Amino acid sequence: MDAGTLATFDPSTDSDSFRGALGTFVTGVTVVTTDSAEGPMAIVANSFASVSLDPPLVLWSPAKSSRRFEHFVGSRRFAINVLSTDQRDICAAVARSKTAIKDVPTHPSHCGMPLIDGALATFECNLHATHDAGDHVIIVGLVTKAHHRMGDPLVFHGGKYGEFHPS
Repeated sequence: MDAGTLATFDPSTDSDSFRGALGTFVTGVTVVTTDSAEGPMAIVANSFASVSLDPPLVLWSPAKSSRRFEHFVGSRRFAINVLSTDQRDICAAVARSKTAIKDVPTHPSHCGMPLIDGALATFECNLHATHDAGDHVIIVGLVTKAHHRMGDPLVFHGGKYGEFHPS
């Protein structure tokens, strides 16, 4: 298919094309952290989105098939860390291991969850709601504290990590 050709497909029968179409949307990269009976846990998520300013709500959506799913869907609190371009190694480590957060430079949130040092933004959340969504669950968090700094975000597009530099 050339760059000018628009492909039409049925997403219910062509999941590869559907995934490809979704991959055209550039997203930021976050690491969601929580505490658990097994210690601190982390998962990479690019499904992060703002929901509401009043009250301050955000969402993210873990896959039900994830080996980390149980740690996050049952958590009453979590933190969302927006990664910067120089934190690609943190993303890779967390993607490989749910306990990699133990080896990442962090500091504790006001309620004890690990917050990633150098993240562009962090959102400390209490669970507000969950919604079943096919092979994922939508987790809505009430933001109780947030932090941010200037910098270039780590982005994900077409199955690859990259950088965004505003013009």
